[in-house]
Amino acid sequence: MNSKPTLLPLMESFYTIQGEGAHQGRAAYFIRLAGCHVKCVWCDVKDSWDEHAHPAVAVETIVQKAKDSGGNLAVVTGGEPTMHDLAPLTTALKQAGLRTHIETSGAYRLTGTWDWVCFSPKKFMAPVAGFAAHAHELKVVVFHKTDFEWAEKHATQVGPDCQLFLQPEWSKEKEILPLIIEYVKKHPRWQISVQVHKYMNIP
Repeated sequence: MNSKPTLLPLMESFYTIQGEGAHQGRAAYFIRLAGCHVKCVWCDVKDSWDEHAHPAVAVETIVQKAKDSGGNLAVVTGGEPTMHDLAPLTTALKQAGLRTHIETSGAYRLTGTWDWVCFSPKKFMAPVAGFAAHAHELKVVVFHKTDFEWAEKHATQVGPDCQLFLQPEWSKEKEILPLIIEYVKKHPRWQISVQVHKYMNIP
């Protein structure tokens, strides 16, 4: 007797170019899972918050489409993907020969096997204790000038090899980006991340 397939609420999936962070410019297949309790006020994918508004899709179907894209890198994002048990998904992605990356606020414990963890903590819901230790990349979205101090707090919690990025919130980029530029010049262990996919007008 066959076991029931593992289902995950899928808002959308698509093959594109990674537009931000340490892997900016790389071809990547994005898997956007639905469901989020973090609810950032400036979120640009609020449609992802309600997991019940999106279909539950079999992991096998999700992974087959990722494999069919021809890419070798899958980025799992949301919403907040760590709301879900991601072990079956990463196992299947690995079996299909894809690298596994995740973008998360760290609001829930991490499940699954990951080649790259982009940890982007949010003030709206604190990350679980110890999550920062998983991070290969710390990406802090800067909405207000006070966010620099908050970013430094999280930088003390990640490992020594973790890459540090400051990214302007898109709607305030003209105001915030000059502040980030000056901050990085004074604190060169940080790097700047901008959402280049929005300039390229791609998803």
